[in-house]
Amino acid sequence: MTPEGRPMNVAFVITRADSMGGAQIHVLDLANALLSRGHDVTVLVGGEGPFTAELTRKQIPFQSLRSLVRPLRPAADLSAVLEIRSALRKLQPDLVAAHTAKAGILARWAAALAGVPAVFTPHGWSIGDRISPRQGSIFRLLERMSAHVCARIINVCEYERRLAKRYRIAPAAKLAAVHNGLPDIPADLLAQPDREPPRLIMVARFEQPKDHRTLLLGLSHLAQHDWKLDLVGDGPMQGEVMQIAANLGLAPRVRFLGARSDIAPLLANAQIFVLSSRSEAFPYSVLEAMRAGLPVVSSEVGGIAEAVNVGETGMLVPAKDSGALSRSLRRLITNPTLRVQMGEAGRRRFIDLFTIDKMVDRTLGVYREAVCQARGERKAGRLVQANQTIEMAEYKSK
Repeated sequence: MTPEGRPMNVAFVITRADSMGGAQIHVLDLANALLSRGHDVTVLVGGEGPFTAELTRKQIPFQSLRSLVRPLRPAADLSAVLEIRSALRKLQPDLVAAHTAKAGILARWAAALAGVPAVFTPHGWSIGDRISPRQGSIFRLLERMSAHVCARIINVCEYERRLAKRYRIAPAAKLAAVHNGLPDIPADLLAQPDREPPRLIMVARFEQPKDHRTLLLGLSHLAQHDWKLDLVGDGPMQGEVMQIAANLGLAPRVRFLGARSDIAPLLANAQIFVLSSRSEAFPYSVLEAMRAGLPVVSSEVGGIAEAVNVGETGMLVPAKDSGALSRSLRRLITNPTLRVQMGEAGRRRFIDLFTIDKMVDRTLGVYREAVCQARGERKAGRLVQANQTIEMAEYKSK
């Protein structure tokens, strides 16, 4: 068994390098933290893009995989399994840490073929109301099959762990919950929530689940108040959202900033963070806002209630409810003192629960359990084989 503190060799596998979403941030921060603690790390990722540029900048070893792509393509997927297995046989890691749905399935089977224990982090299950019934049944079957060939599954919040348990994705003993965590920021990047007029900010891709429309409808009822809104992100629905803002007469108040890498400075210049999503797991954007000392107004979806204490660090409203969102935003827009109180409470909660060190400590604990379990099973298997050999020898001697 691996003693506590012994360095590990970990191979991360993630599907996409062409975007910088929560899963990529998670792998980047976790790999960087493991390297700083003396562990060996290699990231295996499909293709190249902003994510591999960040890996290069942080001097994190990585390999780009040609066959690992996001769409379901049986021939390419089989090639990806073989390509991952080949990489693992060369790297000889103690553990495979698979991230996101596609890489999670393929990497777990590749790890099994290579004889390496695997831990999977889904970053939001593709099950339940997040996917069509037909697709959901396929993904549930794939996830249940793949759960058999991994040691543990790390859910990014308790909500996700319960979701996996409800849909019988894996036995409860395999399901862990480790909240996302972030590195802290310097003091000059802390927000000043009492500044007037308040600037609201939402950081999210322009896609259906993020529901920018509900946010804009809610704000259209607050035209008599002085506020501005920054929308950070890109995506296929950006043009549609811009048209909605124009139709509601909000265009002069709304800035569309596109995809940005300087999120911390943008949050530092804001006074209220808002997220109107219909579906989330445990979004980094909420933690980033709390880290900056911003009050949070969000839809009560996924595990967000595990981060935001209602009435203390922010407010939660039902998804798709523009009226409730409008009322909560009005309270903060008109009350700078409340903004400061909630922002400071959110900052304290971030420090207490959601720092990168806390996430790494808990994740390493799961990783070590997986490695020790695999070594224990291999040792038990060798003992069984040895006993069978002895028994056979004794039988033949009779």
